[in-house]
Amino acid sequence: MSFTLTWHGHANFQIRTAGCNILIDPFFAGAAAPASVLRGEDRPDLVLVSHDHADHVGETIAVCTQSGAALAGVVGLVEGLCGQGVPQRQLLNGGGFNIGGTINFKGVAVTMTEAFHTSASGAPVGFIIRLEDGYTLYHAGDTGIFANMAVWGDLFAIDLALLPTGGFYTMDGRQAALAASMLKCKAAVPMHWGTFPVLAQDTLEFENELARRAPACRILKMRPGQSLELSV
Repeated sequence: MSFTLTWHGHANFQIRTAGCNILIDPFFAGAAAPASVLRGEDRPDLVLVSHDHADHVGETIAVCTQSGAALAGVVGLVEGLCGQGVPQRQLLNGGGFNIGGTINFKGVAVTMTEAFHTSASGAPVGFIIRLEDGYTLYHAGDTGIFANMAVWGDLFAIDLALLPTGGFYTMDGRQAALAASMLKCKAAVPMHWGTFPVLAQDTLEFENELARRAPACRILKMRPGQSLELSV
């Protein structure tokens, strides 16, 4: 089975399988979500939010209220978004879940991981997403490198890791390459770079360090708005 991965820029990814459409951190670089995401062919079934910073919450409220998508995230964060307009009935399982926990939705399993960052509500997190055919993606959220990435790499056979490489607020390319080594992922997409002037404006450091530290890991370079057809 194949699926489509779309990078909307920054940490905003969409995963579309035959049975489930997932949108992660729906920040559209300060713009409104496109109509296709709200009501059209790209309308999500599930929205995941890694933490409460504006460049990750983004258009979550508009996307959920206009598309009817279920919302999942850490305890505290989703309750806050509910108070800002997301209907209670759209909170998956009635509320948030927490680090180490797994939710199941339309044949997809989502496990929440820790992330080392800041937030005002709940805690910053990442997600390990196992699709219907077993293909496994890791969205690291905003994080620095941490040793427990090796634990997640042991627990899950990670096919693709979505890793921040921009530095300043998160890991830089060097740290992200070491993270890929610990995760033992087969491929990686660099994210959270180039959006703001303070971030790295290219992925060269990550590419060079990945070739040295995790040569078996393939880099998938994407540009905002690009979609890839992927399969096991």
